[in-house]
Amino acid sequence: MKSADSVDIKAFIDARKMSAYQWLVLVLCFLIVMMDGLDTAVMGFVAPVIMHDWNVSRAAFGPVMSAAMVGLAIGALAAGPIADRIGRKKVLIASVLCFGFFSLTCAFADSPLELVALRFLTGLGLGAAMPNSTTLLSEYVPSRSRSLLLTIMFTGFNFGSGAGGFVAASLIPHFGWRAVFMFGGILPILSVPVLLWLLPESARLMLVRKMSTERIAATLGRVCGNVFGKDVRFTAPEPVVAAKAPVRMLFADGYAFSTLMLWLTYFMGLLIIYLLTGWLPTLIKDAGLPVERAAAITGMFQLGGTVGAVAVGFAMDRMDRNAVIGAAYLLGGVFIFALGMGTLKSNLLPVLVTCAGFFMSGAQTGLNALAPSCYPTRARATGVSWMLGFGRLGGILGSLVGGALLSLGFSFETVFAVLAVPALIAAVAIVMNRLALRFITSPVADA
Repeated sequence: MKSADSVDIKAFIDARKMSAYQWLVLVLCFLIVMMDGLDTAVMGFVAPVIMHDWNVSRAAFGPVMSAAMVGLAIGALAAGPIADRIGRKKVLIASVLCFGFFSLTCAFADSPLELVALRFLTGLGLGAAMPNSTTLLSEYVPSRSRSLLLTIMFTGFNFGSGAGGFVAASLIPHFGWRAVFMFGGILPILSVPVLLWLLPESARLMLVRKMSTERIAATLGRVCGNVFGKDVRFTAPEPVVAAKAPVRMLFADGYAFSTLMLWLTYFMGLLIIYLLTGWLPTLIKDAGLPVERAAAITGMFQLGGTVGAVAVGFAMDRMDRNAVIGAAYLLGGVFIFALGMGTLKSNLLPVLVTCAGFFMSGAQTGLNALAPSCYPTRARATGVSWMLGFGRLGGILGSLVGGALLSLGFSFETVFAVLAVPALIAAVAIVMNRLALRFITSPVADA
């Protein structure tokens, strides 16, 4: 394209095949999310060794295990508004450097208190990385395949989480637990120069922030493999909204109800997933099965979730996205309810766990892919990050409520059967989100 009078950035990206550079952006975001998953999950793999080395009880080590989760929530809440003001790329690279640096410093901690502080700081970076990877990629892939490509990106988190176990198993016997933190820190730090070189800024955000046409043309042309003429003028299908702080925009112009529905759905989904994955190994072990079988069956939840994420993303690009996610939550609730129906010693247990992971994790990942399309560019990173940040509270609650209910005498079967209720709430809330978007004053049509 040698010249053009006017170029609608979204329509331009939607009308073209994916360029090699757009696939590269997907790979880079996948790698960021994979490193995020590795550093998020690493504590679970090294905790038993640390507690043994430091002679610390499980109760005393609890704050260390939850510190990163608190940092994740705060990091997500803070990163979105900053990214909507100064750019996705800057915040994304800063977040990678943050969680890489503090993960590395965890290797030099000498007490649980130090590790609490360092894991909290690591969590700030981890919480900022996910929403900005989501937002940036969503603005550079065509609408026809956006959900599928975003869910593929999110599978990087599962790969990273799983890889953490293999890394720990390889390094701990020879070099100790500190080497695992070193690996988890050095890898993202080394990636920063590559990200600085190859990762683009969002062309649509550059337009909304009124940056020069030359910069937009250079960035968009680099990613899409085009040459724009000097007389080009860029446009974007942005809703007409008053200039507000990004956080205020989540509750203005009719967005408030949609925002609350997204938060409620994500909160309920993470509550279920964290409670299920956190307590399922104990449930299976207490039922008399060997520890290794408990671990293997729980791993089927993650495996099912990875496949489910891609399947849900594929379906979202072909059907109503809210309806697909709602159906997945509903079916996930059905299989979780079945888990509570005395199936612990049944041969169906691995199948039920896999199906529960397929639908629940598939729905949760699909929600990540849906959220960017619910907000205009100037508040998109904020909308995604605040949904993730609020949802983390559901994860924290899920981790805590399982133990609390069991300590009160509720059986594992009862706890897991009751989990069908938040799954139903999530399904209803996401369908309500679809209805809410119809009444937004300045609608975002497949943004």
